[in-house]
Amino acid sequence: MTSEESLERAEVLLGKLEVTRAKLEATDDPDAAIEVLQELVEITKQIEAELQSARQAAEADAADA
Repeated sequence: MTSEESLERAEVLLGKLEVTRAKLEATDDPDAAIEVLQELVEITKQIEAELQSARQAAEADAADA
């Protein structure tokens, strides 16, 4: 996977993060809020993984150049 592909996936995940954050703001139910917070944590981990993948791909490309 290229760094650009990883960054594109991270951008998609950021959009998902924003939608999920809006769900959190819209709920008054504590149990639902906890579930949404867990979703936010998982999405954040996925974004972090994509950014790490992009960094590694960019470093590999730089080493090949």
